[in-house]
Amino acid sequence: MIYGYARVSTLGQDLSAQIAQLKENGAEIIYAEKHTGTKKDRPEFTKLLSVLQSGDTLIVTKVDRFARSTVDAITTVKELYERGVKINVLNMGVIENTVTGRLILTIFSAFAEFERDLIVERTQEGKAIARQKDGFTEGRPRAYTKKQMDHAIALLDAHSYNEVAAMTGISKSTLIREVNRRKTPL
Repeated sequence: MIYGYARVSTLGQDLSAQIAQLKENGAEIIYAEKHTGTKKDRPEFTKLLSVLQSGDTLIVTKVDRFARSTVDAITTVKELYERGVKINVLNMGVIENTVTGRLILTIFSAFAEFERDLIVERTQEGKAIARQKDGFTEGRPRAYTKKQMDHAIALLDAHSYNEVAAMTGISKSTLIREVNRRKTPL
């Protein structure tokens, strides 16, 4: 049996390109999930590992789709080799259970880990620079100004949440969160 595994790191990312590549390369059954690769708990990957048997092939688009680090990649591949499972990483090719195959896997895994670490480092540097600017607030910008929220909260004295939501365009859940936030002492 030929199995495929696709993973993206966030709920907003799309799996369809990976799934299409896996199908084009012969994957008969595909396990897919939206789950960060930095966490050990990847439920679909765990399920996939439990069904793989001797003679099966595992296809992934890139080594970083199934491994969190170089050590994790080597450990996972070694376990699959011992079980008689073949591994095809589409941007590398079939990983052979040979000295050269293991070397290539180690190198590609190290580069994938290096790339991920660079992204984290650049993100942290960007946040550090942004924090130095006046008025910086971490997270998503507020959708409504303080003046808009004050007006909406004042309307609640004479109107229901649903009525205020209809009048202002501010959702009921946002109004409730704002009322609760203002009740909680900082």
